[in-house]
Amino acid sequence: MNHTDNLKRGEKGAWISIISYLFLAVAKLLIASIGSSEALRADGLNNATDVVASVAVLIGLKISRKPPDEDHHYGHYRAETIASLFAAFIMVSVGIQVIVGTFQTMLDPETIQPSMLTAWTALGAAVIMFFVYGYNLRLSRKVQSSALYAAAQDNRADAFVSIGAFIGIIGAQFGMQWLDPLAGLFVGLIICKTAWDIFKDSTHTLTDGFDEKQIQRIRESVENDPDVKEVLDVKGRIHGNQAFIDITILVSPTLNVQESHAITDRIENYLAEKHNIMHAHIHIEPFEKE
Repeated sequence: MNHTDNLKRGEKGAWISIISYLFLAVAKLLIASIGSSEALRADGLNNATDVVASVAVLIGLKISRKPPDEDHHYGHYRAETIASLFAAFIMVSVGIQVIVGTFQTMLDPETIQPSMLTAWTALGAAVIMFFVYGYNLRLSRKVQSSALYAAAQDNRADAFVSIGAFIGIIGAQFGMQWLDPLAGLFVGLIICKTAWDIFKDSTHTLTDGFDEKQIQRIRESVENDPDVKEVLDVKGRIHGNQAFIDITILVSPTLNVQESHAITDRIENYLAEKHNIMHAHIHIEPFEKE
């Protein structure tokens, strides 16, 4: 199965996240209003931002499937990274809004005790999100999508956020009314932290950052080829769910063009099988003894 097919399959995970978040956001915000829970309201707003993030992932996956054209010679794979960056800005704005709102509630001397309905809503939402997390995690590994993997991690974080809201609401039932808005504050901080993680990963990718340990593993694999005298340089960059690798190797100067080309083919096939790298540019230079 090629990368385009993988991206298409990855859209299923984005759709499941969108539907789940949309349902949970509406349910939480409605029940939080009825049951007077600041923690559940913050959790509902968190899911509302997740709808935007999931839509961004979906749009990014769709655009990434477009083939190379006249002014996108490497394809459109970075579209999902740009979409994730856009989602991060929206998430942090909502996170700050939640934090400010919960601070105002905590300073209010007339804090209302939330109803138990809000607690069961938060717990039920956590169970749903753990199921969504498991599905998207398995799918992200099958289709090798970094964006879908990040979405799965967000699913898990949202499940824990809902558990935190549940604990805060239960605490408020035992006379600790301050615990409910405190849980809402915790949710706001989680939203901002998630937004920062997405922003950091997206900017790292867009500025051609690459995992140093992965570079070392690739170098070691190429060095094992019997015809490679020395690996002079290895560079990598990420385009969506694909790695683009540039390698410079030294080989015997007595090899002809056909023999040298056979070495590059062998290395490219090995990198595809061993490291799942489908785009490797291998530059050959003559090895000269000093």
